[in-house]
Amino acid sequence: MQPARLSDDGPIGGGFDNPAVKTQPPVSALSSASVEKKIVQLGSVDSPGLALLKYWSKPLGVLVALLLAIVLTSQPLTPACGALAIAAVLISRQMFSPLRVLARAGAATVTRRLVRLLLECAAWTGLLLCLGLALGIDDEFQRNTMLCWFALTPVSLILGDYYTTRAILRTRSAHERHIIIGANDIGVELARRISENPGAGTFLGFFDFRNPDRLPLRSRDRFAGQCKDVSAFVRQHAVNAIYIALPMSNAPRIEVLLHEFRDTTASIYFVPDISGFDLVQARCAEIHGIPMLAICDTPFHGMNAVQKRAIDILLSSVALLLCWPLLLAIALAVKISSSGPALFKQRRYGLHGEEILVYKFRTMSVCEDGPVVVQAMREDLRVTGIGRLLRRTSLDELPQLFNVLQGKMSFVGPRPHAVAHNELYRKLISGYMIRHKVRPGMTGWAQVHGLRGETRTIEQMRQRVEFDLDYLRNWTLWLDIRIILKTAAIVFFHGKAY
Repeated sequence: MQPARLSDDGPIGGGFDNPAVKTQPPVSALSSASVEKKIVQLGSVDSPGLALLKYWSKPLGVLVALLLAIVLTSQPLTPACGALAIAAVLISRQMFSPLRVLARAGAATVTRRLVRLLLECAAWTGLLLCLGLALGIDDEFQRNTMLCWFALTPVSLILGDYYTTRAILRTRSAHERHIIIGANDIGVELARRISENPGAGTFLGFFDFRNPDRLPLRSRDRFAGQCKDVSAFVRQHAVNAIYIALPMSNAPRIEVLLHEFRDTTASIYFVPDISGFDLVQARCAEIHGIPMLAICDTPFHGMNAVQKRAIDILLSSVALLLCWPLLLAIALAVKISSSGPALFKQRRYGLHGEEILVYKFRTMSVCEDGPVVVQAMREDLRVTGIGRLLRRTSLDELPQLFNVLQGKMSFVGPRPHAVAHNELYRKLISGYMIRHKVRPGMTGWAQVHGLRGETRTIEQMRQRVEFDLDYLRNWTLWLDIRIILKTAAIVFFHGKAY
């Protein structure tokens, strides 16, 4: 018998009627590659049009504002105008956050978006002004043109944000048809969030291995069937996207489902349920194509770390230049008022729990740094006269500006405790050491909420730690600015530091 020959239209000389071909087991084209060749990348599921609007609508608004300014002020069109337009668009593409479109946005959300947009616009304007002065290109343009441009840009961005969002919501995709496998809390929440975004399409319902009467009440009205029928449903209803929101303990069942979905063209997404864990800076990441979920991590990776450190260096340098006469005066007063050194150095835990030496002006007649450290209390006899004033005004903390400049501390972060206290509380408070995933700070989220000074009970320290972990979970540059401003406002009126 001649072997079957293949043409472009299929096998010749036996074709699909050949019994030998029928008895061959199906060959998997998906799992044949070795693990070294399997790559996972981070990305989005936005359509091309939506991606363009998300990332380029604001740079387009900047360009429109510039063209209007040129027309209104009769600025001559020169090659310098074209160069400025290109530079402004590219810079704004990096500085402005992507457009976020939600089907339902409350007043608080709208306010936050507006404030963020105005702050980004102010930063963008400041950067352009600095570049213009540094490169000497401000003489190429009329001053009225630049002022008009900077005034029109926020208006253009706000109007563009509003009308672009409305246009996207009016043209929501009707072609996307999706289902969610897993009628549990994470599946219900996924359905809600997808429905709030543009291009959500049509949600056809939940599938689950359980009977409807065992499902959460919120998912029963959208229950479409059990998992044994899901592959047929996908083919019959031309489902485009399948979201698998089953617990990770169902791995064998998930593998069976994936095998059945190979006979469809639907996109498949696995949604791991990590909501039951205590999440600190949870996010998706990949290392050379290996995907992972960060459950507990520091917020200071990449550019976040660069921004945080740059601000610390800038603020500590400026503060030391402005305050050095005050530092010398305080050091002299401490030295004259009582015997002992002007500076008090104490071992504390820093980043990653490593020991650092923290500087303070000496405010007591003792310098405790051993296995037992007694916290300062109200009317503590160890506190000197000048020390009481320094502690009440927090001026004793000023030498920590050198710690910040060294990189041992930050302006804002969890306050460092003595090593003896760390060793005590890490055994009593769950999650205590997580606060050391960032540099300790001169001030922190707990301190601006009144948690300063002596901690008489474990509960008081637990509250401090809760605020510290909340800071790690929700860190932004704006949060740091808020903490610094609040610290400046309350430092002279707070009575809990003894």
